[in-house]
Amino acid sequence: MLRWIAAALVLTATPAAADEARFGKALEDFRAVHRAEMRRSNIAGSSFYVVRNGQTIAADHLGEQDVEAHVPVDAQTIYHWASITKTMTGIAIMQLRDRGLLSLDDPIVKYVPELTAVHNRHGDTGAITLRQLMSHSAGFRSGTWPWRDHDWQPFEPAGWPQLVAMLPYTEVEFKPGTRFRYSNPGIVYLGQVIERLSGEDYEVYVDKNILKPLRMHDSYFDRTPPHLLPHRSHSYYIRDGRRVAAPFDVDTGVTVSNGGLNAPMPDMAKYVAFLLGDPARQPEFDLVLKRSSLDEMWVAQISAGDDFTQGRMATTTQSGLSFFIDRSAAVRFVGHNGDQNGFRAYLSLCPDQRVGSLLAFNTETRGVQNSADNRKTVESRIALATDGLCEALAK
Repeated sequence: MLRWIAAALVLTATPAAADEARFGKALEDFRAVHRAEMRRSNIAGSSFYVVRNGQTIAADHLGEQDVEAHVPVDAQTIYHWASITKTMTGIAIMQLRDRGLLSLDDPIVKYVPELTAVHNRHGDTGAITLRQLMSHSAGFRSGTWPWRDHDWQPFEPAGWPQLVAMLPYTEVEFKPGTRFRYSNPGIVYLGQVIERLSGEDYEVYVDKNILKPLRMHDSYFDRTPPHLLPHRSHSYYIRDGRRVAAPFDVDTGVTVSNGGLNAPMPDMAKYVAFLLGDPARQPEFDLVLKRSSLDEMWVAQISAGDDFTQGRMATTTQSGLSFFIDRSAAVRFVGHNGDQNGFRAYLSLCPDQRVGSLLAFNTETRGVQNSADNRKTVESRIALATDGLCEALAK
């Protein structure tokens, strides 16, 4: 008996066991934060997953996906992932690059010549590259569609001709490549590149080349197919202390490449497993995008530290190619967040620890602002609390 106890003490004293104990405590602490903030915030529903070494090791579902009907959130609940869609747009561009169909340093007007109509007092629009669009350093404005003040106005422009009509009234706001400014229309222009080179609608291309190979069979863009409607989460805003419903099941139109993705948590966990990689599954993952190309997307291109709407909302944040990169004292973070129509979503990867987390809310407590105060919202506080999971495993 004494020998058994001694052996157990030796086992628990190993570095690996200590790592697991720290990680377990960090997960317990995060769950306490998540539940406490949910209780006091009036957020209707939320889900949280942790993927480690390719496996989902935590799956939490809190609250309701439909407040009126009292439908609880569960593993089938479908969230809107908003701007996390942009990471798939970037992967699609890298796929086309790896197939020899484009170079990241090609001018965007080579594929979307309509952009020659924009006003550019900073130089030649023909010098704006795909790389700059992917890193949000091309100089285009943030919002795609400035007109949404009334219910009768479309949620997003339905077709490309509507954006083309706006181009003569669009300007390049700074010298491309010199600074960061998050730009939704810039990603729409990349969506046009994907469609024109592939000969397929953006949604069809991504479904064939990303979703289907990763077996994300319940993921889709825009309007929900009837067989999945019972699982589609409603969404909400907190306004003047009251929770109010957002429009249900909206269509992002031509802006689909910057924010049209809908998916349940198990499908997104498959996406995280792919992003983190697995030597045993690498031949399978390479059919989507080879590891070296993903790693290339996670190389910093430009500082995004003066924009507190994106990434981890820190002065140290860098923009890579369709992903944001940040560091704490011990951990490298890679990811993207999204917010649209009452949904808030966070994709956070710690590649060196082979850990990733997914966090989704169907309620927005306060609109995103370009201010350090954005870190203080309920959703941001919960999302940033996931840092402890990776830090617990950091050497």
